[in-house]
Amino acid sequence: MITWQCIPFSQLSTIELYELLKLRVDVFVVEQTCPYPELDDNDHQNGVRHLLGYSGKELVACARLLPPGTTYQHVSFGRIATKKNARGNGLGHLLLTEALAACEKLWPAQTIDIGAQEHLHEFYQSHGFKQVSDMYLEDDIPHIDMRLCK
Repeated sequence: MITWQCIPFSQLSTIELYELLKLRVDVFVVEQTCPYPELDDNDHQNGVRHLLGYSGKELVACARLLPPGTTYQHVSFGRIATKKNARGNGLGHLLLTEALAACEKLWPAQTIDIGAQEHLHEFYQSHGFKQVSDMYLEDDIPHIDMRLCK
């Protein structure tokens, strides 16, 4: 069973912050062999929330939820990551479902736009997202913009 917390940056403990950054670096920098600016000044912006998923005391999933005007004109989320040893049982789908529910609670009835790695197109499409841009490179990884269709 996964327990979820959705908290602002200022309320993260030092241990929670360490675990959050470690999970994101493990996934995006180490696994994907992509050095990129992980610390991009968006984590602590006003209104940003961090969704943390725990299996017991172990952080196994995370997402960054962004209010309108932070990275996109509309609500967005990113830094969607699951721990390697916790994959294969639908955790990514559960994480996305929780992220969407949290966005709806924080910013009701708002449009949601994301920048998705292109190879995850079908994953996001299965949750109601539609591609709204051509492919572009971000940190040398093909990405597309997607919008939640309600």
